[in-house]
Amino acid sequence: MRTKRCAVWVLGLLLAICSVPVRASQETPHGVTTNRPNILFLFADDQRADTIAALGNSHIKTPNIDRLVNAGFAFRTNYCFGGNSGAVCVPSRAMLMSGKTWLHIDTVSLKGVKLMPEFLAENGYVTFGTGKWHNGQPSWLRAFQRGKTIMFGGMSDHTKVPVRDLGPDGKLTAERTGEKFSSELFADSVIEFLRGHDGKRPFFAYVAFTAPHDPRMPPVPFREMYYQNLPPLPANFLPQLPFDNGMMQGGRDENLAAWPRTETVIRDQLAEYYGAITHLDGQIGRILEALNQTGQADNTIIIYAADNGLALGSHGLLGKQSVFEHSMRVPLIFVGPGIPQGKSSQAFSYLLDIFPTLCDVIGIQGPTDLEGHSLRPLWEGKKDRVRDSVFLPYIGIQRAVRDERWKLIAYPKIGHLQLFDLGTDPDERTNLVERADCAEHVRRLRERMLQWQAKVGDTLPLPVANRKPEAIDLTGRQRAPDQWQPGWIVKKYFREPRRRRKARARLGSRRIRREALVETVPSTWDFPRWGRLV
Repeated sequence: MRTKRCAVWVLGLLLAICSVPVRASQETPHGVTTNRPNILFLFADDQRADTIAALGNSHIKTPNIDRLVNAGFAFRTNYCFGGNSGAVCVPSRAMLMSGKTWLHIDTVSLKGVKLMPEFLAENGYVTFGTGKWHNGQPSWLRAFQRGKTIMFGGMSDHTKVPVRDLGPDGKLTAERTGEKFSSELFADSVIEFLRGHDGKRPFFAYVAFTAPHDPRMPPVPFREMYYQNLPPLPANFLPQLPFDNGMMQGGRDENLAAWPRTETVIRDQLAEYYGAITHLDGQIGRILEALNQTGQADNTIIIYAADNGLALGSHGLLGKQSVFEHSMRVPLIFVGPGIPQGKSSQAFSYLLDIFPTLCDVIGIQGPTDLEGHSLRPLWEGKKDRVRDSVFLPYIGIQRAVRDERWKLIAYPKIGHLQLFDLGTDPDERTNLVERADCAEHVRRLRERMLQWQAKVGDTLPLPVANRKPEAIDLTGRQRAPDQWQPGWIVKKYFREPRRRRKARARLGSRRIRREALVETVPSTWDFPRWGRLV
């Protein structure tokens, strides 16, 4: 009964939002806006772009995100602009909040840069924040006027989240441990804010969830529902990436499962990942219901996005430390007055476009040094694109550029290149870099990459020609869990069964022959034919 009631509330909310045009902004003599739309920003952590049912994934349940898709405008080719850290969420969130690329800001502290909430506050908005903030306390205090259950840092056990509130004195309270699962905790806080908002000024409410970031530990019913009907392996599943992309040895994310990756382990981890997303989706439903109850729904822009994607078995990887599509593409959905319903675009966009887009929509001139573009002309049909290519620079080890069909990836430290025809190979399975008939695409995209580097000030030298990478095999590599993994995950994924330990001790570590691995590196990788995620 509660599920049906929630569905009715959400449907009413979305109908209300989409039936009212944006009201013209008005200002008091003191510059305080009275009629600008509210902004509700829902931000997920480590969510792949292909994990939304309404956008093509029939194996996952996301009814509330689906309703946002159906009531708004989805950007289907949206990216995080690479990153300068193994913790990709740090630069991603810094770029989101600043509207600038990571090459031009201090991503750790955000010193000296105007932040999106800070700028909105200067233009009459009440700013509220809850959830994850991975760019330092001083920048958060600069950005938000109100806040509750803020987690400063990158991750935690979802049932033991260290949080602080913003006190009435403008100072952060002492750290305490949250009393609920993370997604519920942050949803409760923004719901309390929405219900208590007096409506005298528009609000910007930022909800930065820590799900579905690991530990992948959704409440038991949400993982059991997927254990009973396991998601298929990604189409580009591999037991191992057959060469070192610069992040294979020593990275925390890649240690979350043993090498080689197995179908059993990856499908179970996908079940846990999907469970976290479905649980998060339920909290989004609660927030939307609360917004509708406040009477503010008809004048609120809702944004749904995520900071970066995740591999989870794709290309033999688990984390987000690569420039493959699964790790850099993320959801982006706008819903609200004046925004078309049930529409989408394949035009290239970045998370750093959100800041200038909001400025355009609410009718204020943004900071002059923003590097993103307003996406509003795309949903209004005034433009069919705001850029003709995407550049993905990841620290000093990976670079990628793509156009509508072709993608070139460079690994400068090992001199390796990969070329993919995304039109026929969207999962990046077949490397065409050595094919003579593709040489012009390599030359053209390398030139485009150089142009992007010049534009953003990236000085990393690029390989001139492809070099065959040295093969690696991490079978049997020792791993250790980080401090945040709960006991059942440690037992399931880090403790080798006794019979396997005995067999390995008796037979020795039987590694895949290096020669066999080398043969999988060249032009065509031999991917198994597993089911697709979308």
